[in-house]
This record gives sequence, C-alpha cells and structure tokens, in this order.
Amino acid sequence: MSIEVKVPVLPESVSDALIATWHKKVGEAVKRDENLVDLETDKVVLEVPSPVDGVLKEIKQAEGATVNSQQLIAVIEEGASAAAPAKEAAPAKAEAPKAEKAAAPAAKAGNTDELSPAGRRVADEEKIDPSKVPGTGRDGRVTKEDLVNYSKSGTAAAPSAPAAAPTPGSRPEERVAMTRIRSRIAERLMQSKNSIAMLTSFNEVNLAEVVKLRKTLGESFEKANGVKLGFMSFFVKAATEALKRYPVVNASVDGSDIIYHGFQDISIAVSTEKGLVTPVLRDVQDMSFADVEKGILNFAKKARDGKLGLDDLQGGTFTITNGGTFGSLLSTPIVNPPQSAILGMHTIKERAIVENGQVIAAPMMYIALSYDHRIIDGRDAVLFLVDIKNQLENPQRMLLGL
Repeated sequence: MSIEVKVPVLPESVSDALIATWHKKVGEAVKRDENLVDLETDKVVLEVPSPVDGVLKEIKQAEGATVNSQQLIAVIEEGASAAAPAKEAAPAKAEAPKAEKAAAPAAKAGNTDELSPAGRRVADEEKIDPSKVPGTGRDGRVTKEDLVNYSKSGTAAAPSAPAAAPTPGSRPEERVAMTRIRSRIAERLMQSKNSIAMLTSFNEVNLAEVVKLRKTLGESFEKANGVKLGFMSFFVKAATEALKRYPVVNASVDGSDIIYHGFQDISIAVSTEKGLVTPVLRDVQDMSFADVEKGILNFAKKARDGKLGLDDLQGGTFTITNGGTFGSLLSTPIVNPPQSAILGMHTIKERAIVENGQVIAAPMMYIALSYDHRIIDGRDAVLFLVDIKNQLENPQRMLLGL
C-alpha cells in the first residue's frame, strides 16, 4: 500500500519551507517515526518522520525545492522490503547557487565536543568518524549538516572561519545563498529599523548581592530543583515585575492602536548555528525562579539539538538578550517587532565604584533598553531600567514583589 508523505501543516506566520536534506534515498528501507527529510522554514528546521515502516518509493520534491503546507513530497510503500527495486528514480537534486571562490587548502578537522544527538545519529547511520569532518559551527564544532554533506561527497561544506592562510597575493572570495532563517532575520531587522522610532537608554547594575545569593543558596537550590541558579532567572523575574509597573513597555503597536498585554511572555534570545532565535517563556508572572531556569535550560538544549518548534517561537511581549555570554561590554539591541522593547544584558566586570564614600571593587554590568519611542516615553524607559537595577541590587525586593 502506498502512503503519501506531506509537508506538515505550517502556521499562518510561515508561508512555505525549503527541502534542506533528504536522509533517505529511493529504494531504502524506512522505519516508522524515522526522520525522512529536514524542512527549513524562516524560523526553524522541521523534521518530517516516516508515518509507517516500508520503503521510500518516490521522492516528489528534490533538495532545494520550495514547498507549501500539506504539499506531497514523497511516497512510501508500506511493508515493502528494502531489497525491492525502486519503481521510480529520485529527481535530480536542485541546482545549488554557483560558488565563486578560489581554491583553498583542505579544512582542518572540526571540534566534535557537544555533538548533537541528531549529528550523532547521522554519524552512526553513515559510519562517519566525526573527528575527520571539518566543522562549520561555532568554535569549529561539527554540525549535523557537516556530517550529511560529508556522507554525500566525502567532504564537508567550507567552514565559515578561514581554514588556512591563503597563498600570497591571492584574493579568495566565496558567494553563498543565505539560509531561509538568516534571510528572515535580515528581513525582521530591516522591518524594525524602518518601522520603529527606536531609542536606547543605559544604566549599570552592581550584582554583588545577586552573586552573594547564588553562592549562599546555589547548592541548596540545585539540590531542591535539579537545575542551577543562574543570573538569567534574576533578570527575567526583575523584568517581569518591572513590566507590571510599566505596562506600556510590555505593550505593542497595531496600526493606530496600542495593545496592552495583561501577561508577561518573555522571549529569550538564543544563539544557534543557523542564527539568533527567540523562544518564549510564557506567563512568566506565574513562574518561580526554578521554573524560569528549567525553561531556559530546555530551550538551550532544544536549540542545540535543532529541536525548537514553531510553537516555541510564537508570540512574546518583551525580549531579553545576553551579549555578555560572548564578552560584549555594551551594545544597543534591536527591538523585535511587534514588541516595543528589548533588554540587553552584558558581561560582568569587576570595576572600582564609590560606595558610602569608599572605593571598592564590585561585579558591575551595563544594561541597555532599546524601545519604540512612538509609545514609550523616555521617562518610562529610564524608570523601567532603574526599577530593574533596584531589584537586582536588592534581590529580596523581587522575592517580596516590591
């Protein structure tokens, strides 16, 4: 019996998807729930599992093809044996954009630390030694795409970081098409720049009390909740309390209307191999510190494994981004429409400050609030930042809702 495989139902915010990688060839056996193909949308990469055990009989859409919701992409012969000959050959792979590059020395083997489960699965199925594959991920890490490309051609994609010094006098260049996710990020950033009257205010926070609290209660917290007490939960909870007191910062613009949200859904910016995404912690006003830490840890794991779903990225009334994880001292984050504000965290530095007439060293962080000046006045933005500063310098305030 022939079973049709279709593109999953895509939400209204996602118009179409791109066939990124077929993991099975025509004539190969497939198992129920085994990933057949990766679909790249402008938000996440979706895996399409096989609905039955059988043999992949036909591929209707080749890699590189653009497909729509519920479009037929493959046919599986249920219960058939892999030894059975395929009745139809797979279509030719869609032609990739031609690269304009000079020959370069072979790339060095990539970093196989923290290889994702999806990558490990490809390595096991294709019997690839990941240590021999050049990595294109952050810090030279080997990604699932590197392993897939290696299995097809015996070589991995050219890494984004320079592999070796070019020969003297050479001027190598390479032209590659943007991924759909990167294209969407670019589109959203331009939308923010062109449609929002954006302004950024700054302040600095002495995190000595937060550091002390983490040292004093961190071990007990982890034993009780099974998750470490990080800095992010303090900022998320502080922002949530401040948003209650300054609801316009939690609002959004819809045409000539302002929508005030009676809840706090906090988008947490997460860096992935394919670009920045912002999964949403929902109803943070009802969450404990442990709930926040577990939610962030779950998002980080899903992002690392390429498992973030479309539902994880929908909505959000306010965003927090932490450039400090990469060493950023100060930045002006860009608002994520239709939200009206974003809080930027930065690296913690020991700096000399004056306290009670004495010069002391303290763990200081610059914080930034970029906001839509069409609806948020400078007064509200500054007071919002001061509110967050006061809570973080006196953590007991947020514990008491003050």
